Parts: sequence; C-alpha cells; structure tokens
Amino acid sequence: MREMIKMVVVLTLLCTFSGGLLAAIRGGTKEKIEYQQLKFVKGPAIKAILEGASNDPIVDRFKIKDGKIERSFFVGVFDGKASAVALESFGKGFSGDIGLMVAVNLEDDNIIGVGVTTHSETPGVGSRAKTDPGFAAQFKGLSIKDTFKVKTDGGQVDAVSGATVTSRGVTVAATEAGKIYKKLKPQIAEKLKEFAK
Repeated sequence: MREMIKMVVVLTLLCTFSGGLLAAIRGGTKEKIEYQQLKFVKGPAIKAILEGASNDPIVDRFKIKDGKIERSFFVGVFDGKASAVALESFGKGFSGDIGLMVAVNLEDDNIIGVGVTTHSETPGVGSRAKTDPGFAAQFKGLSIKDTFKVKTDGGQVDAVSGATVTSRGVTVAATEAGKIYKKLKPQIAEKLKEFAK
C-alpha cells in the first residue's frame, strides 16, 4: 500500500512539474508565435489591403476587448493620418471557417480592401476566393455598414464561379466585420489618436 501511495505522489509531482514547465514555455513563446502568425498568415492580406500605407500595419496594431473576445486592429497611415484600420472576421465556407481581413477608412466608413487570411476550401475552386483579385475588388468602395450577399441571394457580390458557398462565407465574414466595426468605432477612433504622426 505504501508503495502505491509513493508512486501516486511521485507521478503527481512529475505531472505538476511538467504542466508548469509547459505553461512557462507557452507563456514565453506566445508573443513570438503571434508575430509569426501575423507575418506569414495574416500579414500578406494586411499588407495587400493597406497597400500604400506609410507605416507597417503589422507593427502598428492595437487590441480592444469586445465582451469576452479581444480583437486585433491593424493601423494604416495615409497622407500622415492614421485613418484606416483592418480587422479580421470569419464566415462559414464549404469546408470550414474562412478568415477575412477587412480594411476600412474611418473618415467615410468605406471598405479599402478585403483579403482572405485562412481557409480550408477546395484547391482550385473555393480557394480562388483568396487568389482571385477580381473577387476581392468587388468590396472596395462599398460601405462597411452594408449587409453583403452574393448576387444569387439578391446581393451585390458576384460569386466565384463554382464556389457559391465559399463566396457566401466571405460575404458573411464581411458583414460580421461591419457589425464589429460599428459596435467598436468609438474605441477604434480613440485608439487611432495614439498613432497620429
């Protein structure tokens, strides 16, 4: 019986030590992992939709608490003014969630650009929502306050050929980004003052 208790105590100590070590490693690498994800996964979309910004939007970013969710915003400085932000939202595609980065001009609430960040859509079909510049260009200049739908659903966006479900996912993500933006615009505007040049 004593041997069994001794073994349980030793295993408990080993598990506690291992758990603490893993938590410390995760905490120590969290920022590096987040930066790598920003640079290689979300970064290309952020830089593409905020093209022409005089700053680095990946570096110039802030977070705002939205209920239990902490949302990231990426700042675009144009003509010496921090007048644009990009934020990510999600919609349901054919094979899973689609991440969409949406850049908005705070002065007129119009979309500067959109870019798909993450997806698990069919290569060569749904994946074209990320690679087809004509699809993304349809959102440019539209008001972020609009509800977006594909034309087959009575909306304003031409679906990617053969990928209507994926296209719907992108429009849902754009609409969701608009809801987030409208809800948090006062805090966004306040945070942008910190980036004034």
